[in-house]
Amino acid sequence: MRQVLREYRGSQRAFAEQIGLDATKLSKSLNGTRRFTAAELTRIAETGDVTVNWLLNGSDDAETVAAAPRRSALRHRSPDRPEEAGRYQQILDAAWHLIAERGYHSVRIADVARECGTSPATIHYHFPGRDDLLTEALRHSVRQAFDRQVAELHSITDAHERLLRLIELQLPTPGPLRLEWSIWLQMWNESALRPEMRVLHTDSYTRWHETIARTIQEGQHQGVFADTDAQDLTMMLTALIDGLGIQVLTERPGRSVERMRQALHDFVEREIVRK
Repeated sequence: MRQVLREYRGSQRAFAEQIGLDATKLSKSLNGTRRFTAAELTRIAETGDVTVNWLLNGSDDAETVAAAPRRSALRHRSPDRPEEAGRYQQILDAAWHLIAERGYHSVRIADVARECGTSPATIHYHFPGRDDLLTEALRHSVRQAFDRQVAELHSITDAHERLLRLIELQLPTPGPLRLEWSIWLQMWNESALRPEMRVLHTDSYTRWHETIARTIQEGQHQGVFADTDAQDLTMMLTALIDGLGIQVLTERPGRSVERMRQALHDFVEREIVRK
């Protein structure tokens, strides 16, 4: 955290304001008299252009509770110059929200430029084509999910509790999670139609699959989960999450976040927990 602050282009107080944290609380956390919350860790990571895994474990791909993204699924690092890095992040955030809210094919470079108060030429400087906006939007979502999972799960040692928390972090609740689901839904569609998009999709999805699988395997080692093949259980659980998530996102009658949560908990208790 101190290294992040050293590389930050503003003051410690300005950094605290940017992550929405009182400067006094930041000082207490730095002095070891207060722990950062999971939400604070994710905001620190995004503002400092690092991962939560790096903050907690010293490396982006350190072995942790969540599988690290493969290199192709990691967001391209922001430009080194502070003013360019800030503009890059502003453009990425705007594109991510516009694509999630309107749909990839309804978003033009000019729309992103208007949202950022800049010119289309500036957008093209950072993202040469519109496809680059979509691929970086997916990488942004992968990064957000990874940071959120590491921040929320790193202190949970019980695999059963961790699996239920993983499910909770994947529900398409209103706000950022529902927007992430929208990005994924569009990437699924593009990957089905365009083979060149499939490597990024596969590498991005593999991270989520591996996170579930290692949680189930740990639960089996702890004796709380059944000895059924962990890969088979992961395939069934992720397929159920995907299918229910799409039904909630498309507002199928009778499908809600609450109903999705209950169905997933029922599956875990019925198929994964040791009887």
